[in-house]
Amino acid sequence: MARLHPTGDHPERSERLAALQAALEWRQAPAATREDVERCHTPELVELIRSIDRPTMLTLDTIASETTYEAALLAAGAAIEAARVGGFALGRPPGHHATREHAMGFCFFNNVAIAARFAQTELGVERIAIVDWDVHHGNGTEDVFLDDPSVFYVSLHQWPLYPGTGGQDDQGETLLNVPLPAASTDEDYLRAFEDLVDPAVKSFNPDLVLVSAGFDAHEQDPLAGMLVTEAGFRELSRRSAALAPKVVAVLEGGYNLETLPALVRAAHEGFSR
Repeated sequence: MARLHPTGDHPERSERLAALQAALEWRQAPAATREDVERCHTPELVELIRSIDRPTMLTLDTIASETTYEAALLAAGAAIEAARVGGFALGRPPGHHATREHAMGFCFFNNVAIAARFAQTELGVERIAIVDWDVHHGNGTEDVFLDDPSVFYVSLHQWPLYPGTGGQDDQGETLLNVPLPAASTDEDYLRAFEDLVDPAVKSFNPDLVLVSAGFDAHEQDPLAGMLVTEAGFRELSRRSAALAPKVVAVLEGGYNLETLPALVRAAHEGFSR
């Protein structure tokens, strides 16, 4: 994934994975199968991505090429393996903007959703909570699970910001959106977690928590305007891990190559406590 799906100087570029591979211990996971992916996406979307044979702009911000399909299967496979063993999937392209029918927002297949369906289908997990603290709302994950009472989706995100969804009125029985203003700090995130996320998820009583671990809410990330620190991500991870007997993390955003490895390491420490 550090070699495939080249995107030039796009924020979601191969150097993100290369930086993490150089700084952290890791092992490669097998690719997802088409069957794995089609538990969450239409065959038409899967075939569209598979058939790309030259550099293509799928949307104004989503670049694809002849190796994107292979990279997307590897990213989804890493998420599946993390769900299987209880790990942290370091993959690209990210996934939480990919809806059932559309690729968008740097995302092609929804890695965390694919891992959730795998856990339910192959591992016998019944109730899953997905906690998403990427700085952008995970509209794709919401789309996949909107009518599914077995999956509770929570998103804490900057509002307003791309993709323009996840506002205060966008709620449901198994859906909690927590829009936060720009310049929100560690304290703001942790207060929202304590007041809203913790009671809602614990009331749902999940067997597994899957975290869409985006790091673009960091104070030095170039794509947003939040002020979360390394310590804040460590504590968000610790609190996410306390929500269920098992926690799994899947990398989403985070576009400052100098800070990303330390942020992922801090989150891993929080998940492991």
